[in-house]
Amino acid sequence: MNTAKKYSKKRETILQIIRNTDIHPSAEWIYNQVKVIHPDLSLGTVYRNLTLFEENGDITTVGNVNGQKRYDATTKPHTHFICECCGCVKDIEVSQSSQNIYSQIDEDYGFKTSHHSLTFYGECEKCKKI
Repeated sequence: MNTAKKYSKKRETILQIIRNTDIHPSAEWIYNQVKVIHPDLSLGTVYRNLTLFEENGDITTVGNVNGQKRYDATTKPHTHFICECCGCVKDIEVSQSSQNIYSQIDEDYGFKTSHHSLTFYGECEKCKKI
């Protein structure tokens, strides 16, 4: 953790909960998980720490899904799929390397690309079966 603040068990638990899941959780989901361990936790504490983690580069956000900001412990550039039915967020692999994409964009448009964000939307496997 890159935080400059004093160590906090709640802060460490919040970060570990995010790092130990691949569901790209909302603040409310994180709050419900951590509340079991720290019953005196407030939702405000969760939001303050999420902001701190994001500012420090410990986590990133996927964006808003069904009205809730979703968080990701994977900070390296990667691609997501978001289900428009149930709101699940999945990491997906894209076959073309980022370097190849950047080179093509830079060559075609005269840019100097440093990073990107790519998200696909549709129905997940479970929702597609319904």
